[in-house]
Amino acid sequence: MTVGSRSLFCYTLRLMLRDLTGPYIHTSHILDVLDSYNAKATFFVTGKNMGKGAIDDPAHPWRALIKRMHARGHQIASHTWTHQDLSAITSAQRKAQMVKNEMALNNILGFFPTYMRPPYSKCTGPCQTDMETLGYHITYFDLDTDDYNQNSRFRIQNSKDRFNNGLRNGNDLVIAHDIHKQTTHNLTSYMLDGILQAGYRAVTVGDCLGDPRANWYRTGPGGVTVSISYWGCYVLRPLEATTP
Repeated sequence: MTVGSRSLFCYTLRLMLRDLTGPYIHTSHILDVLDSYNAKATFFVTGKNMGKGAIDDPAHPWRALIKRMHARGHQIASHTWTHQDLSAITSAQRKAQMVKNEMALNNILGFFPTYMRPPYSKCTGPCQTDMETLGYHITYFDLDTDDYNQNSRFRIQNSKDRFNNGLRNGNDLVIAHDIHKQTTHNLTSYMLDGILQAGYRAVTVGDCLGDPRANWYRTGPGGVTVSISYWGCYVLRPLEATTP
């Protein structure tokens, strides 16, 4: 991907929090991994699914985890409230999926995102119109690591091979999922090593696209004015073209 005179490589990480039986541990660990590489990621947050409870419920650890993401400079984006196929529901239901997530994230952070990724990568026709009406940038990817089908130490090499092929072929936007142990404890560091060896570094989707950081979030009722954080998802920029 070329933005102005810069060649960029982008990588996104979808966030689907679950119960304390592992995914929470996985997500915390992936933040540690990103820190160790000075890498940043865009987390596409789902509000309430997979039995995890609502992300803004004080009885669960998700509020603190999302605040940690933002504090560490990662970009936070929406992946709907309950991970429904937006192209298979009504306009009112689509808007409810987005607004409920907005309210939850606003409760946690005091603001909510302008970037979203539709579940199952399905959002055409009326869905696109609704997202535009709500003020969202619809985000997709062009390299699927297929990590959700490769979550074992015997199969994760398949995801590594897909990543390597995509890197060689110039794919710009890569997706992986932090709910999977092999992604968190194996694939992520492998990809970050490959990114560095190729002369890139991890930055955000917004930064990769050259979108001013002030555009990444909005303030809702009861929200506060914030200094928008720099980074967000796994996005890669050539080292020689970057600034701190």
